[in-house]
Amino acid sequence: MEKKNGFYWSDEREPHFNRRKEILAKYPQVRDLFGIDKGLKFKTLALVVFQLVSAPFIAELAWYWYLPLAYLIGASVSHTLFLAIHEISHDLAFKSRVANNWLALVANIPILFPYAMTFRTYHLKHHWEQGDVKNDTDLPTDGERKVFQGFVGKLLWATNQILFYALRPMFVHPIKYEKWHKINVVFQLAVIAVYWYFVGTGAIVYLLISIFLAGSLHPLAGHFIAEHYVFKEGQETYSYYGPLNIFALNVGYHNEHHDFPNVPGTRLPEVKKTAPDFYDHLFTHKSWSKVIIQFIANPMITLGSRVRRQR
Repeated sequence: MEKKNGFYWSDEREPHFNRRKEILAKYPQVRDLFGIDKGLKFKTLALVVFQLVSAPFIAELAWYWYLPLAYLIGASVSHTLFLAIHEISHDLAFKSRVANNWLALVANIPILFPYAMTFRTYHLKHHWEQGDVKNDTDLPTDGERKVFQGFVGKLLWATNQILFYALRPMFVHPIKYEKWHKINVVFQLAVIAVYWYFVGTGAIVYLLISIFLAGSLHPLAGHFIAEHYVFKEGQETYSYYGPLNIFALNVGYHNEHHDFPNVPGTRLPEVKKTAPDFYDHLFTHKSWSKVIIQFIANPMITLGSRVRRQR
């Protein structure tokens, strides 16, 4: 891995392919952890109902209650729903692909914008083609790297990072909309139109603010940066084993997740426990909040602190 043109570059395959094979060869019992999380559908539905029901009530509160609740509750629930959709994109709620897709569409409702199916498409590319400059839209563009430099630049980027994650794929790697992408759009527009009619504009604005804060300077949003920005040269993916995993569906176990994306978050700690010799030596993050602060304040960490590879 070498630094050139502002990024780290690797001529090797993404690290999880070989580690997956090595772990399964040494610990074949990890296969027993594959499968669905039977509780994921219930958690997801509960979060959707809570967010949709609470929005019109919180929207009526004075600003000094409204804004803290939007940050502490609205943004946190929105972010957990992001991660529920992430889990569902790996078909970890049901055995049926169709059932998983419908649950993803329901989870998408409080997020307002119809993104669940496009996220699935792009996220699976991120897994199988990690770091590929043409197909991994999780990578910042060279334009982002050049524009958002220094403390102020990185602060602006981190504050608005959800916008970059949402818009970047359309410019870097546009996809052809297929059946489920179209269903997602029609379903979302119809449901939000009905919801808006019954609860009013205030609830919609609250959900919008919650979504923005969820991908801004919020502790849970630290995982966006923590997962693949190079904090230790030679390492491409990073895990976090702290308490915020309770709200993040264990996405902090990120090396384990990339090694075994067919293991649900509830069982990722068991992967680490089963194969400690493959994980205990890796650098890990202790705090997602600290990751955000380090990213903004440390001049050695930039938007170019990502590993790229070119086929």
